[in-house]
Amino acid sequence: MSGAGGAPPIYRRSVRHIIRIGDSSCSRGADKLQRPSLSITVSIIEDDAAVRQILTGWIDAAKGFHCLSAFGSAESALVSLPQEAPDILLADINLPHMNGIECVRRLKPLMPATQFLMLTVYADTDHIFSALAAGASGYLLKETGQKELIASLKLTHEGGAAMTSQIARKLVQSFQPQPEKPEPNGLTPREQAILKLLSRGDYYKEIADSLSISVHTVCTHIRHIYEKLHVRSRAQAIAKYTHSPATSAATDPPPSAKSKE
Repeated sequence: MSGAGGAPPIYRRSVRHIIRIGDSSCSRGADKLQRPSLSITVSIIEDDAAVRQILTGWIDAAKGFHCLSAFGSAESALVSLPQEAPDILLADINLPHMNGIECVRRLKPLMPATQFLMLTVYADTDHIFSALAAGASGYLLKETGQKELIASLKLTHEGGAAMTSQIARKLVQSFQPQPEKPEPNGLTPREQAILKLLSRGDYYKEIADSLSISVHTVCTHIRHIYEKLHVRSRAQAIAKYTHSPATSAATDPPPSAKSKE
């Protein structure tokens, strides 16, 4: 589905020379008996009529491809696609009612021989992983051009995983270890974890055991916490971290391995 501003830039072009289609068949007037028997069949789920028409034109114009059907909603696709069983289903995510990811999840067990390829404006990792987990074989953004789309369909039919380069890069980065990023208050996730354990009254040894680190490391982290928060006691640190008034003005001694703090 296109955004609020209309179809994506790649699709803002005239569709006067593209065959108009309904919600069930690409090229209604075409004689299916005349198409090559070895054509790769593709079905589309896209609620934007203009985008749907352009995709249909691209696919039917590509040698060795045939647009078998096109749907404006997931619900209508669920009724017909299991019987049609195209080689590839090209599906949008942001559909009017049921989204494309849920549609793919439902169709996958009914169409085991079909490959599912997402075509969407969403580039965030949540949508990417959800689509792949639902059964998608590839993930393309709607900035994809005609040549790249046809090449991606070929790759998908051959068993490959077609992905826009930006999506592939995000997937790679998601599996790489990320450095700890300090929060606005300057504390790292580890320091926040230690402060949370301090707030519930844990001793240094208990904190060390909980986090699988040494007591010496715990003491070092606590000194850093005090420095970053500009405090001198456990109570002040906890109060400042939770944005509450300090409950005690007492000053704690510097952390040591033998103390509770």
